[in-house]
Order: sequence, then structure tokens, then C-alpha cells
Amino acid sequence: MKKIKYIFLVSIFALTFTNAQSTSDTNFRKPVSETLKKIETIFNVTINDDRGLLKGKELYYADWRIEPGNLPLSLTNILAPFELMYFKQPDGTYIIRKYENHKVSVDKGKERLFYLESLYSTKEEWEKRKTELKACMIASFGLEKAPPMPKSKPLLTPKRIYKDYSVENIALEILPGVYATGSIYKPYPFNKKSAVIITPDGHFGDGRYRKDEQYRCAMMAKMGAIVVGYDLFAWGESLLQFPEETHRNSIASTVQLLTGIRLLDYLSTVKNADMSRVGVTGGSGGGSHTMFLSAIDDRVKVSAPVVMVSSHFSGGCPCESGRGIHLCGNGTNNAEISAMMAPKPQLIVSDGKDWTLAVPELEFPFIQRTYELYGKKDLVENAHFAKEGHDFGISKRMALYPFMAKYLSLDLNKVKNDKGEIDESTCVIEPKEKLLVFGDKGEKLPKNALKDINKLYEMFGEKNLKVYEVKK
Repeated sequence: MKKIKYIFLVSIFALTFTNAQSTSDTNFRKPVSETLKKIETIFNVTINDDRGLLKGKELYYADWRIEPGNLPLSLTNILAPFELMYFKQPDGTYIIRKYENHKVSVDKGKERLFYLESLYSTKEEWEKRKTELKACMIASFGLEKAPPMPKSKPLLTPKRIYKDYSVENIALEILPGVYATGSIYKPYPFNKKSAVIITPDGHFGDGRYRKDEQYRCAMMAKMGAIVVGYDLFAWGESLLQFPEETHRNSIASTVQLLTGIRLLDYLSTVKNADMSRVGVTGGSGGGSHTMFLSAIDDRVKVSAPVVMVSSHFSGGCPCESGRGIHLCGNGTNNAEISAMMAPKPQLIVSDGKDWTLAVPELEFPFIQRTYELYGKKDLVENAHFAKEGHDFGISKRMALYPFMAKYLSLDLNKVKNDKGEIDESTCVIEPKEKLLVFGDKGEKLPKNALKDINKLYEMFGEKNLKVYEVKK
């Protein structure tokens, strides 16, 4: 018993001695790790610095920054001076990470949604905010400064004819010397009015050449739509003009959004294109641009962003978040941008292993609330795959096809087998070489093709201020 008492007294003495060394003489300077241990004790939580980000870091007035009864503020006070932030994990523990403007913890995303809900409770209040957000997004992307689309004819390859659909590749000059590249899938025979669907590529391997993008383009063409899948900026065939590192320039987000807009401009001139039935769908980064295009271009009637709607993640690539559009309206997020589609039909596809894991409980009810302001709550749906990850896999496509068929008046029976099941097996997966518009070695790239990122910025009255990291 005496031994236990002795140990206890020694511990108290050690703690008192440690505190005694932290005085005004040293500006109460302490290692951050020690202050966080104190926070763990006060708030009964576990804080994990699994990446060693606190090593060697000390802070003036460290313990004074603890706010009793307010754990979030206490952690922010301690971590913010070092451009660090915390994330609350599902098990209740907290991890330390470097500050990232595009990513916050789920609980902070939840707080943001509560705040946004407080801004509008009627359709009129929401419409006012929506108008402000849209104007700010257009200005942030720099769309109003974009030069007119050149009047050159698109470059089209010969069609390949398959069962109930055709494929041809396209290069569309969307800016002087800047070509958007993709493939157009059409119903075959193409002899009646058809819906239009564009599908921006995401950051998946193999770009638009991968199987899942070919499947969805071919299937929706079979169902009766003109479908265009297209490359990201400085991705796929766009690499013939701009090197890979320029994909992380902020101008990439502007060009990608403009690509979707100007593809719709072109498709509006195509015979039998029914511009009263326009849809857009894409996954990951393509999901971001699905939301952006749906929010800005009123021609979009049906939207299906895949594995991207989130209140706590806005896209880690500058091609999504590089223009600061999430600062619009004194702060917005992808959940609110998704809600800008209201009251038009929207399918939100999410999964349990990326930043869309909380959609059913968090973002979807928030978006439903906006649709409810129009009395159209049923026009937004969520297909959630709790055991799946970040992809545009078959289960996600199977959720997409009936939704597009329902709201774009497509014929779902065209893609069903004898058992009444949606069947992708009749689609032909083409090798990359067949999907190229400029040839195997880029030999068909037009002579006026722009290859200077600085001149691209100049078209918008801007300068390229991007600082590239030197690879070692």
C-alpha cells in the first residue's frame, strides 16, 4: 500500500514539476504531443499521430489553447499553427493529418450541412442562393472569358457497326487549337430522335478506353441515346497537346467543364439529337464534372454523379477543385452543388469505402430536403453499395441504366436478355487503338494544335502561375 502511495505521489510530483517548467519565462512553451496527451485525458479520447507529424513541434502557450468543454476548438487551436488538422474516425479516435483545402472530417462536413440548411427554408430563398452560386461558379471557372468555339468541323473517324449501335471517334476544336477527344456511340440504325448523354471521364486507369466506360456508353446507345465519352484534359489523347503535369493546373477544370458544354453545343447540330432529353453521368473526377455541368448548363435534364457526392471531400485534383468554386456563397460543398440539380431527376451513386460512405445518412437527406422545397422529393435517388469501393463497376451501372431509361424515355428492353435481365454481353469492348482519333502515333493531330499551356491561360486573360514540383 505504501508502494502504491509512493508511486502516486511521484506521478503527481512529476506532473507538477513538468507544469512548473512551463511558465511565462518560456512563454509556456511545450511539445505539442504533451498538450495533446493532456487533451486526451481531459476529453477521454484517443489521438493518433500515426504519421509522426508532431515530431519536434513545440508551441507557445500550448496548454492555454485548450478550451474546456470544446474538443474541436481545442484541437484546432493546437494544430492550426502547423497547418495540421484532425479527422474523427468511425471508431471514435482522432488522427492527425496535414491541412488539405479539399478535405475535412465527416463531422465537419455534417456541421457545414447544418449551416447550409440554416440559410434557406423556402424555395424562394434557395432559388436566390442557387442563382448566386451559379453566377459565382461561372465566374470562378472563367467561362465568360472563354473565346468562342471555332467554326471548324469536328474530325470524325469511320463508324464501326455493332449489334444495335455504332461507334466513331471525335476530335472537337473547343478553343482555338485545343481539341477535345472522345468517342460517339449512337443507336443503329440511327433513324429517329434520340436522347443525348455525355459522360466525362474520371481518374481511373486507362481513361475512357477502359471496359466500364465502353460498356455504359454502348448500353445506353443500344437503349436509344447518342452517348459521348470524352477524355480529361492532359489525359488520353489530350496528352498529345499538353503534358501530364498540366492536368494539375487549375485551367484543366475550366477546359474540362467547357468540353462538356461545347460537346452539347455540337450535338445540338446533329440530326436526330433530341436536346429536350439530355443526360450526364461520370464517376470520380467525372462525377465532379457531372455535378458542375448539371449546376451550370440548364440543358441537362437528368444527372447521375457516381462515387463523388460528399460534404467533406471536394476532389483532390486541381482539375476539380483548382478554381475555388467551393468558396462560392461564402462556402459550399459538393452536396449543395449536387442539390443545384433540383428539381430535375438525379441519381446519386455511392459506396462504403471512399468519401461517399456517409451519403445515405448525411448528404442524401440534405439533398432530398432541397428537392422537397419543390415538392419533388421522389426525383432524387441514392443507390448505395456499402461493401463496394471507388469504381464504376457493374452493380453501379445496373443502377444507372433503369434510371436513365425512366427519365430520358429510353428502351430498357433493348438491353435485356431472354431471362429479362439487363445484359452487357452483346457489347464489343474495343482495343485502345480503335478508340483513337489522331492515330496510333498521333500522326493525325491537326497542325494548328496548341501545345503551350501559357497560351491557353492567355486565351482567358490569365497568366500561368503554376509552380511545378521538381522530380528527384
